[in-house]
Amino acid sequence: MTSQVAEMLSAYPQDLGRVDQDRLIRCIEQCMSCAQACTACADACLSEPEVAELVKCVRSDLDCADLCEATARVLSRHTGYDANLTRVVLEACAQACKACGDECARHDHHPHCVTCAQACRDCEQACRELMAALG
Repeated sequence: MTSQVAEMLSAYPQDLGRVDQDRLIRCIEQCMSCAQACTACADACLSEPEVAELVKCVRSDLDCADLCEATARVLSRHTGYDANLTRVVLEACAQACKACGDECARHDHHPHCVTCAQACRDCEQACRELMAALG
């Protein structure tokens, strides 16, 4: 089954150049998935009885979600492509995912934090793989 991301990339009317489309698709999908996981984790943290102990986690979740969403949007645009901007955005996203994943891993007694940490690790890896493919 072809994903909606893959369908949209294949529908782009011009050549995407030498970009590794599989890595690009994976990165966009991982960014969107991570943004959702981080948003849901922040919300779940706010519902925990010890919410004061999760303030840094909530902040990290929200920062990561914002950067993942922005990265997915930038990666989805190809007209007037700017490789330097793309690299910077990917690096920022990878850094946010690492920070959030590390913070969520500290709270492994909360299932939502475990799930979020994994989503962050997956997204960080996808960003780094795409950066490597871009050269």
